[in-house]
Amino acid sequence: MDTSSTRRFFPRYGSFAEARRMAAILRKETVGGILLVVAALVAIIWANSPVAESYFALRDLELGYEPWHLRLSLGAWAADGLLAIFFFLVGLELKREFVAGDLRSVRTAIVPIAAAAGGVVVPALIYAALVSSTPGLQHGWAIPTATDIAFAVAVLAIIGSHLPSALRIFLLTLAVVDDLLAITIIAIFYTDAVDFLPLALALAVIALYGLVAQRYRESFGLRPFAAWLVLLPIGAVAWALMHASGIHATIAGVLLGFTIPVLHRAGASEAVRARAGLAEEFEHRFRPLSAGFAVPVFAFFSAGVALGGWDGVRAAVAHPLTLGIAAALVLGKPLGIVTTTWLVTTFTRTRLDPALRWVDLIGVGLLAGIGFTVSLLVAELSFETGSAEHDTAKVAILGASVIAAVLATILLSVRNGRYRRIEARDQRDADRDGVPDVYQDGPEDIG
Repeated sequence: MDTSSTRRFFPRYGSFAEARRMAAILRKETVGGILLVVAALVAIIWANSPVAESYFALRDLELGYEPWHLRLSLGAWAADGLLAIFFFLVGLELKREFVAGDLRSVRTAIVPIAAAAGGVVVPALIYAALVSSTPGLQHGWAIPTATDIAFAVAVLAIIGSHLPSALRIFLLTLAVVDDLLAITIIAIFYTDAVDFLPLALALAVIALYGLVAQRYRESFGLRPFAAWLVLLPIGAVAWALMHASGIHATIAGVLLGFTIPVLHRAGASEAVRARAGLAEEFEHRFRPLSAGFAVPVFAFFSAGVALGGWDGVRAAVAHPLTLGIAAALVLGKPLGIVTTTWLVTTFTRTRLDPALRWVDLIGVGLLAGIGFTVSLLVAELSFETGSAEHDTAKVAILGASVIAAVLATILLSVRNGRYRRIEARDQRDADRDGVPDVYQDGPEDIG
């Protein structure tokens, strides 16, 4: 085989701008991941305390305007409303990757997209196989298909100080595509009835939103506050109409994110090019709101499950639903991701960066097994609130996510130590010889 013609998915050296942007996202998601865990712990403790009734009363408190079908509980507002901010950022990130990032080329996009698909299909099959003998559980097949971006990237940022940047980019890209697949599944398989008039109006408003964003991108570039005044109300109307249509309202967030222009228009003035684009402006403003408030609040209202003491915990652990979700997330995710990546690299002559080993991708696969946010959302859509299956599914998601995080931390910490020692050795060689000797012994030295 002519290795010079073999394509590599992972470039050894990415552009400085791309690496800097990824580093900035990782830093913010680290804080968001910590807040996510804290919010979930507070909810679990409160829901199992002597004052648990106050937690459930708060979660079920209804607010809103009934004639517009917007009288919802606080828990529903968090799942349908606040989580739309999170998925708006998912849409923005996907748009950026397809237009200017690692997914703009079919050659580089095929591996993470295929890996994400494998990470959806294999866990779903494992879950379906394990619960096939128990009636009523099949509807939850999509619970283990999603990856929690905030949680997974936060763990990687904390433990992976010396891991290759290509590995971080792969995880982020995979997680974003994974969530897009999950939200598509929600739209298709978890919508009981569709009211087509509000849906048509929602799509029309989203098209108007995109038209205004594209048409006035230069004006918004010079006056970002004008974008907030004009686009936010239009986006809110699109969200409300999507909610009224019966399709989960977070879909509106993804579609709105896709309409935002990522690049400056050709021929734009120097004044416009000197400023951040509309996508960068929205990402800069919305990401702290999403990571610091929207996702933690959703986790707070979704993670609160009354365990029923040790008897309840034992019953939940022994439930076939728990086995199905845990096996699908902890085993199915890495199996699907790594196997699919191997198949794609084998049959398309695409190879991994020489600095990476397959064991690193197993660690990423385990990180992808942290379902949490979107898995909790799918669990709420799969089983009736208050049912035993509803609570058991949440316990299983929390437990499996913790197990996946712990296993990934152990494996990637060992790998991080290996990369750190190699980096220290190369630095000593550079200090001695004046010339850096990067991975002089080849990938087998990484082991």
